[in-house]
Amino acid sequence: MTGQGKIRRYDSKINAISRLIDSAIIFLTFVSVLAFSDADWAGAYLPIVFSAVILFSFFAESQDAYRSWRGTGMRAEVDAVLFSWVVSVLLLVVVDLLVFKLHVYEQFFMQAWLLIVPIELICWHALVRSILRYFRSKGYNTRQVAIVGATPLGDRLRLMFQRMDWMGLKFIGYYDDRVRVSGDRRLADDAIVIGNIAQLVDDCKSGKVDTVYITLAMSAEQRIKRLIDKLANSTASVYLVPDLFTFKLLNSRWVDYQGITAISIYETPFSGVDSLLKRLEDIIFSSIILSIIALPMLIIAGGIKLTSAGPVFFKQKRYGADGREIKVWKFRSMTVQDDGADVKQATKGDARITPFGAFIRKTSLDELPQFFNVLTGRMSIVGPRPHAVAHNEEYREKILGYMLRHKVKPGITGLAQISGFRGETDTLDKMEGRIKYDLKYIQTWSIRLDLKIIFLTIFKGFVDKNAY
Repeated sequence: MTGQGKIRRYDSKINAISRLIDSAIIFLTFVSVLAFSDADWAGAYLPIVFSAVILFSFFAESQDAYRSWRGTGMRAEVDAVLFSWVVSVLLLVVVDLLVFKLHVYEQFFMQAWLLIVPIELICWHALVRSILRYFRSKGYNTRQVAIVGATPLGDRLRLMFQRMDWMGLKFIGYYDDRVRVSGDRRLADDAIVIGNIAQLVDDCKSGKVDTVYITLAMSAEQRIKRLIDKLANSTASVYLVPDLFTFKLLNSRWVDYQGITAISIYETPFSGVDSLLKRLEDIIFSSIILSIIALPMLIIAGGIKLTSAGPVFFKQKRYGADGREIKVWKFRSMTVQDDGADVKQATKGDARITPFGAFIRKTSLDELPQFFNVLTGRMSIVGPRPHAVAHNEEYREKILGYMLRHKVKPGITGLAQISGFRGETDTLDKMEGRIKYDLKYIQTWSIRLDLKIIFLTIFKGFVDKNAY
């Protein structure tokens, strides 16, 4: 065995078929609805239908709607399908209202099509699952699986098999050569080892085991190689499950360089098309918001000039994406403008804060000029809140992974802010809590998450008892 080869996606052909069927449902439903209506065929309909197919396919792929259904729950698949269709429809309607002005969406048959399609798509995806689950419950297309290594990672895999029994993967037990020692953290607490490696090889040869998942530590490379060589004398399928969870993964993904697979440990979620989508989101929302808040900003500027001496705006150095220094705009709310190597955080009853400044800080109105930062591309509407450079230099030495929050642009609001970590961070625990949510945002980013954060910010993110 040379050890050379290409790692391919397991279910690429199944995914292609799924996309084709979804596209057919969208197109054929339109034809059917039109046929049963009194409307006549119009030349504008065909581009609309094809655009709907293309947009849905794009967003469904971006939402991982076509990943292997064995690895995800029905709720997640329904959410992905529904979100992809709703966003596609909204884009089509907005483009029609602003550009083409055909008003075809006002017709009853068109509205019926828009409502029927997502129901059919969800029912189709659910039907496939139900059919496969039925056959697997009867013993068809099931696999007897074994896990090598009674490790915490192996235990997570076992629980997943047992919790999602419709996957057709029947867990029969652990195989491990190691003698269980009290307090040995390498073994799962409730692991029951049914045999050693020699027994596993015999069971694979006799057909008792169909699939083997190896969850040994990455340091056990030589043991893994010897095991794989022994299993080559059986017909069992063998999967290697690397224990990447020993690392603090940040938006981990795998990439393929002409057959050589690389797995990212720390990476930004905004690359390629996602970067473009994020930028479009920022431009659209910041433009709309600035047109709405123009008058309130003028009133706030007048209030600052009338109540205290000094400039209206306060510009402070912050770290932006990739740790590059940027200037963040805010309405001035203090009598001083600290921006040096030692910046003191605002505290309750801080004498530096003006009376009018206390009001705009409490209501987050002092942050409004940052929408100009968003429009110019230095910030995003949603992202980790930018900290003063002095605070960055302090906490990067105290909190593991602190600087990873700079893998994305800083934001006006973020997951930490709607989760209760807004305002003063006077203890290390509070800052660690904020960083935890900042990194969680980067790990789980999606357009849906951004919209959720913006929505929740409107209702509970502006006023906070911890904002001074």
